[in-house]
Amino acid sequence: MAKPKVAIIGSGNIGTDLMIKVIRLSDALEMSALVGIDPESDGLKRAERMGVTTTANGIEGLVALPGFGDIKIVFDATSAGAHKHHDEVLRGYGKRVIDLTPAAIGPYTIPSVNGEAHLDAVNVNMVTCGGQATIPIVHAVNRISKVRYGEIVASIASRSAGPGTRANIDEFTETTSKAIESVGGADRGKAIIVLNPADPPLIMRDTVYCLCDEADRSAIEASVEAMVKEVQTYVPGYRLKQKVQFEHIGSNQLLRIPEMNGEFVGLKVSVFLEVEGAAHYLPAYAGNLDIMTSAALRTAEKIAARLPRGAVA
Repeated sequence: MAKPKVAIIGSGNIGTDLMIKVIRLSDALEMSALVGIDPESDGLKRAERMGVTTTANGIEGLVALPGFGDIKIVFDATSAGAHKHHDEVLRGYGKRVIDLTPAAIGPYTIPSVNGEAHLDAVNVNMVTCGGQATIPIVHAVNRISKVRYGEIVASIASRSAGPGTRANIDEFTETTSKAIESVGGADRGKAIIVLNPADPPLIMRDTVYCLCDEADRSAIEASVEAMVKEVQTYVPGYRLKQKVQFEHIGSNQLLRIPEMNGEFVGLKVSVFLEVEGAAHYLPAYAGNLDIMTSAALRTAEKIAARLPRGAVA
């Protein structure tokens, strides 16, 4: 049976990296088209050299392509604002959509946490790079001890943040915060992103703080380590920087956080991560790209496996 054909809207950093992953790594998908709006973009030029059909006329150009009818899955790697229009158009043609923007029209999807939950949805949202890196850890802690508050700080190299990322900072924090709660399981969530201008660029680093009920610390540590191994099955460069840290917050040192609207007594769990990219398009420091595109690829392959026989041209 032929492999399902896919298209990618967005010829920037994320879209180009994802295209290369589909071509090099996937035995389940066939790369059909890369869509952009700038005919001089490096992504479109690279796609042409790799024999991939391209258009610089955006979503309208994609719909006009002769092979559009055979495309089953479309990735959107543009912006939250643009995705709303793209989603409306693609739904009209019955396409399955994987959203790599913070638009969050479809359900949040983190492969290692709820990767099987929304495979029949018309549109699934991949949250954000920070969310893909940190929400699995919040979930890992929460499955042992209830997380009352989860805060994440994602630090990425400025060079790896393209115009789409920079234009969506507010959406990044809002979407990630909501997903920390709805997917990670925290009562309250907060997300912070840092664009690090250091030269040479630094690898993606993520810090996760969880305030949770007192519980078996060895069980929490084991849960976190197991989750790291699960994420590594599709993001090999994902790893702990050091052992999980614990701090008891007692009644004699009450912790008050505005977002919680109250005082906290219990256990603080701190997890420090780094994500090294596979360097398919940008250098290895761009782990933020790698974890997003790897998560999207894993999700698309699972969706493809569920397509009914005869659905692939």
